[in-house]
Amino acid sequence: MVSARLFSKVLVANRGEIAIRVFRTCRELGIDTVAVFSEADRTAPHVAAAGEAYLIGPPPARESYLVMEKILDAARESGAEAIHPGYGFLAENAEFAEAVIEAGLTWIGPPPEAMRLLGDKTSARRVAVEHGVPVLPGTPDPVTSTEEAISAAAEIGYPILLKAAAGGGGKGMRVVEAADDLEAAFRMAASEAASSFGNDSIFIEKYITRPRHIEIQIMADSHGTCLWLGERECSVQRRHQKIVEESPSPALTAETRQKIGDAATAIARASGYVGAGTAEFLFEDDRFYFLEVNARLQVEHPVTEMVTGRDLVHDQLIVAAGRPLDLTQEEIRPEGHAIELRIYAEDPENSFFPSPGTITFLEPAAGPGIRHDSGVTAGSEVTLFYDSLIAKLISWAPDRQRAIDRLLRALDEYRIAGVTTIIPFLGEVLREESFRSGTYDTTIVSRMQEDRSGREDDAGDRDAFLAAVAAALFRTAAEGGLVGDEPPGTEPTMSPWVVKGRGDWRWQR
Repeated sequence: MVSARLFSKVLVANRGEIAIRVFRTCRELGIDTVAVFSEADRTAPHVAAAGEAYLIGPPPARESYLVMEKILDAARESGAEAIHPGYGFLAENAEFAEAVIEAGLTWIGPPPEAMRLLGDKTSARRVAVEHGVPVLPGTPDPVTSTEEAISAAAEIGYPILLKAAAGGGGKGMRVVEAADDLEAAFRMAASEAASSFGNDSIFIEKYITRPRHIEIQIMADSHGTCLWLGERECSVQRRHQKIVEESPSPALTAETRQKIGDAATAIARASGYVGAGTAEFLFEDDRFYFLEVNARLQVEHPVTEMVTGRDLVHDQLIVAAGRPLDLTQEEIRPEGHAIELRIYAEDPENSFFPSPGTITFLEPAAGPGIRHDSGVTAGSEVTLFYDSLIAKLISWAPDRQRAIDRLLRALDEYRIAGVTTIIPFLGEVLREESFRSGTYDTTIVSRMQEDRSGREDDAGDRDAFLAAVAAALFRTAAEGGLVGDEPPGTEPTMSPWVVKGRGDWRWQR
C-alpha cells in the first residue's frame, strides 16, 4: 500500500481549519494523526479530528503554538514520524525546521536553507535580481533603526511599504505616505512582526498605489522536478491580508501567465526549493514585479486544487517522503474557474475589527461546486488569541461568471449566529462592478469602504433634512389647529402627525 511507504503518523503543529485539512488527506492515505492544542482550544474541532491530541500550553500563541520544544515533546511522546506546520505560527521558521530534522523527524516543508534564503524577503529579492526577475525599488537588507528607515525612504521616495522580513499574511506591514508618519509606523510594524514571527526585522520597498496581486503555486521534489500549478489573483485585501482569491486571474494573458510562471520556478530552482510554496508578484500595466516567496502552503490553496484536480497536501507528503512527483509541467492543465472567500469573525462596519464570541449556530452552504473548509462548529469560541478566520467558502464552475453566481447563492444559504462576520461584505464584493468585470485591483476594498461612508453621510444628511421639514410642517399644522392634542401616554393615530378632519397631511417615503 502506498501510504505504508510514506509515514505511519503525522503531527500538525497548528490549529483550526488547516489542521483539519491536513488530517483529512492523512486519513485518506492511512496515516495516523496527532493534534496539539492550547488551553483555549481544548474543545476545538481540530482536536476532535485527530487520532490523538496533546496540550502544549496556555492560550497565548507565544506560550503554546510558538514554543518549539513543546511541539517536539508532543511529537516524541506520540511517536509521530513527521511534522506538518500548516501556515502561520512556525510554518516559515527555519530554526524550527532544523530542530524537527535534528530530532530525527521529517519536516513536511522546504529545506531550512531554502527557507532562510527565500523566507527572508531581502535575500529573496537578491535571488530574483540575480535571475533577471524584476523587483520594486527597495532596501537590499532589513533596516535596523528609525534613522536608517528615514534615510532609505527618502532615497526610495514616498509612498513606501514597511514589510516584515520574516513573514507574511499582512502582519508587520504598514503603508507610509509621508516622512512625518514613518517613525510611528516603523515601531508598530516591528512590534507586530516580533509578536507574529519572533523576528522584528523590517525592510522597505516602493509602494504601488493600484496594482494587482498575483501569486504562483510552486511544487518541487528532491529529484529535480519543479512545477508551477497556475496562478491565483489575490487583489481583494483588507489590512494587506487577502479575503477573496480566484484562479485563473482575469488580468493575465497566456503569454504573461507563462512569463510569471517561469520567473517563479527560476527563483525556486535557484534556491534548491523542495515542497509547496508560493511566489508572489505585483502586476500593473502588463508588468510584473517579484515580491516574496511564502515557503509553505497558502491559506488559498483550495482554489488551485479546484482548477487542477491536485491534492496539494498529498503532494507535500509525497515530496517529504522523498518520492518524485507523478506529473510534468505539460500535464498541468487548469480547468474552469474557482473563487475562495475567507469568512472572518470581523465587523466591516468597524474597520474589520475582530468580533470575538461564541458561535451559537452554524449551517454552512453546500451544493454542486461548493467546498467549505472550516475549523469551527456551533459552540466554538472565537477568541482574540488567534486569527479570526472561521472558514473558507470555495466555488468551482466552468467559467468565472457562474463561479461568482454560485458563490452568491452559497452566501445566501450560509447561516451563522453568535458573532459578526464579513459575509454581507463578501456579497457586496461579488456584486461590485469592477470585480464582476475582472478589472479590480488592490484598492477595491478601500474604495468600497469610502463609497459606503459616503452613502452613510448622504443618508444622514437626508434624514436630517426630512426631520427639519417634518418639524416645520408640524409647527405650521399646530398653529393652524390641524393637529389634535393626544392625552399623555396614548399612541398617535398617524405617524408622524395626528390630523383632524379630512387627512390633509400624509407621510410619504
